[in-house]
Amino acid sequence: MNTINERVAAHQKQIEKAIQSLALPGQPSRLYEPIRYFMSLGGKRMRPVMCMLAYEMYREDVEQAIPAALALELFHNFTLLHDDIMDLAPVRRGKATVHVKWNNDIAILSGDALYVLAYQQLQAVRPEVLPQVMRVFNRVALEVCEGQQYDMDFQSRDAVSLEEYLQMIRLKTSVLLGGSLEIGVLLAGGSAREAHLAYTFGEKVGLAFQIHDDLLDAYGNPESFGKKPGGDILVNKHTFLRMAAEALATGDQVKALKQAYALQEEEGKVESVKAIFDSLGVPQKAELKKQELLEVAFDALNQMTEAKQSIREELKALAFYLIEREA
Repeated sequence: MNTINERVAAHQKQIEKAIQSLALPGQPSRLYEPIRYFMSLGGKRMRPVMCMLAYEMYREDVEQAIPAALALELFHNFTLLHDDIMDLAPVRRGKATVHVKWNNDIAILSGDALYVLAYQQLQAVRPEVLPQVMRVFNRVALEVCEGQQYDMDFQSRDAVSLEEYLQMIRLKTSVLLGGSLEIGVLLAGGSAREAHLAYTFGEKVGLAFQIHDDLLDAYGNPESFGKKPGGDILVNKHTFLRMAAEALATGDQVKALKQAYALQEEEGKVESVKAIFDSLGVPQKAELKKQELLEVAFDALNQMTEAKQSIREELKALAFYLIEREA
């Protein structure tokens, strides 16, 4: 992992430098100050990093990919800023969210400005590949919005199928990761076939990542995870674990699951729900689904015969890390 860790860290540093170099106007301060604040909260910058890694599979002048990679990160943060408003989230990365620190109107408008700034970055893309890059960017941007709408729709529904949940997280989280890799390949002059395979790799890894995140929330070690397990259970969130349990439960198990989720006492609720998960083999089902998705992802990566083998191996190592992490 050392090589990929070093490469990821180098690209994260490049993206941070690009973020800090954004020439944002000083006025109106209540439009641009929230953007500076939100972008300073950090993050893994995984989408722009994936874009740059995909570019490096074909070319070495990776700095040429920075504007498009930055566009992906700005768009991602636009979605987070608006998601926080819709979710009534008070905290993002340990700090007050923009709508809490300022207000909803400011957060909405600053998010809109972030969206425009993302498109401004795409102006630096080479004219010969810009149409292809724009098609991918617009496609995944709209799909992310679709995913968020499904997520909100599910909050008012009593029943959501496992297939519906997987489609929602695919749209809300995975397509942007896949699109980041696809754009990286297109920027480097890779073929449409290679770009599609890169997208498939990213999309499947993104789905596996989310399922692992659901597992961590319920079963993670508090010392490494950084918080008590069961947060998703306490707020009755739709997760792979809950949807799988509802699909597998029969007879009295259905009633027991509903009763467990209706409990008010926090520790008792988490333990009761997890006991039902365990009895139904839900953690094992989640692990099997992760492995199934990874197999598809790695098959796509292996078919990218035009790409550098060394970078492909590093991407594989990174995928393993993302879906086996403890925090």
